[in-house]
Amino acid sequence: MRLKILYILLFAMGLNGVVNAQLNDYKYIIVPKKFDAFKSANHYQTSTLVKYYFEQNGFNAVYDDDLPFDLAVNRCLGLTADFIDSSNMFTTKAVIALKDCNNVEVFRSEEAKSKIKSFEDAYRDVIQKAFVSYVGLNYAYEPQQGQPKETAPVTVSFKDDVKTVDKESKTNVVEQKATMEEQVYKAVEPKPSTVVKSTNTTAATVAASTTDLLYAQPIDNGYQLVDSTPKVVFKLEETSMENVFMTNFEGNNAVVFKKGDTWLLEYSDNGKKVQKELHIKF
Repeated sequence: MRLKILYILLFAMGLNGVVNAQLNDYKYIIVPKKFDAFKSANHYQTSTLVKYYFEQNGFNAVYDDDLPFDLAVNRCLGLTADFIDSSNMFTTKAVIALKDCNNVEVFRSEEAKSKIKSFEDAYRDVIQKAFVSYVGLNYAYEPQQGQPKETAPVTVSFKDDVKTVDKESKTNVVEQKATMEEQVYKAVEPKPSTVVKSTNTTAATVAASTTDLLYAQPIDNGYQLVDSTPKVVFKLEETSMENVFMTNFEGNNAVVFKKGDTWLLEYSDNGKKVQKELHIKF
């Protein structure tokens, strides 16, 4: 009997090591704001809690609508969390799984169950129980051969991100919101015929150089344009007009709009309207 138990323990330790090695190949855990199991975003705070517990276990978890630059360029750097709900009338049951960029399941938790009647409390309970499977994995990202070594993380502003969980609280979540500073703009109709091309090569205008490729990342009410550093160069705020965005350039209000197949930045320089071409990849 003791020998049988020893074999089981050795097998479990070996399996844990294999799983750990697999997960170490991935830099991020992508948490959907809306899981397929639910009709609305963050239903019963499932997305918030899943992201929180991944972070508690040492993973770098991000929401699917706020990806760091390297992950946006290469989704295979991350695993996507999947909430598999198999609840019935009497029992709440769920599994937390991880899938790679080819939708292949890499790891899944043991099925967690709860008899709590309140749906919100029941889902909180099963999520906490499911993450027992992730405890002790000792995750640490290890770049695969050919990938660059780890550098300083890209700072991304998350909306409705969870920072702490109060275990004694019923709602149990403290949220922090980060939004762009509220500004009021007047609608601007671009008038190319009155515009002059800028020949100014100051440091500020270099940011809008036609040789720089800017990557558009969705944010609330628009996009942020990131260069290859990566660094946020512009934040674009949507307007009522298609392909016309408000932004800020050298401390002044500016507009970014599409003319034909070209994106242009238009701003005022000593009373004259100036345009600079932008290379944007959406």
